Amino acid sequence: MPLSADVARLLAEPLVQAFFQETAGDWRSERRYYTLKSGETQEVVSQITIEFLEAGADQLLALADLHQLDAQQPLICGTTVTWESEYVGTGKKPVAGSTIFGVRGTTLYRDRGFATPKPVTAQYHFNDSRTLVLKTQYNDSSFEEELRLIGQRYRTRQTVISRAGEEIMIGQYLETRL
Repeated sequence: MPLSADVARLLAEPLVQAFFQETAGDWRSERRYYTLKSGETQEVVSQITIEFLEAGADQLLALADLHQLDAQQPLICGTTVTWESEYVGTGKKPVAGSTIFGVRGTTLYRDRGFATPKPVTAQYHFNDSRTLVLKTQYNDSSFEEELRLIGQRYRTRQTVISRAGEEIMIGQYLETRL
C-alpha cells in the first residue's frame, strides 16, 4: 500500500536533512558521460563545494519566492553547490557555476536545472538512509539520478538522461571528499 503524502513527508524530511548535512564540504568529482547512440564518452573533473542551508536562510527564502511557494510553509533545508569543471581532452575552457537546492515534503526545488537556467523541481525518495534518488522532468527530458554516500569520504552518482521517452545519456560519477 502506498504511503500517504503526509507520512511520506514525515519520513523523507529528516533523511534529506541528514543527507544534505553529511554532504556539506569540498569534493573532487570525476565523471564520465556516455552518449548512447554514438557511443561517445566525455570525461569531466570538477571541484565542488556544498554548503548546508538551514530553514530560513536567505538563499532558501529567495528560492521559495522564485518558485512562488507559500511563505507559511517554508523550505525545511537546502544546499548551495558551486563548481568548477574541466572537460578532459577537449580543449574547452573550464566552466564554473552554482545552484541552490531547497526541500519541502518530497519535492526538491532548484533555482536552475541541469540543461536549463529556469527553476525546476524534482521528486525524491530514499532507497536507504544513504541513497537519495531524484527524478526531474522538463523540456521533454527526464533526469533520473541516484546519489549514494559510501563511508565518510566517497559518494557515487549515476544519472540517466532520457528525451521523448528514450534513454540518450548515462553519467557516472565518483566523488571524493577533500
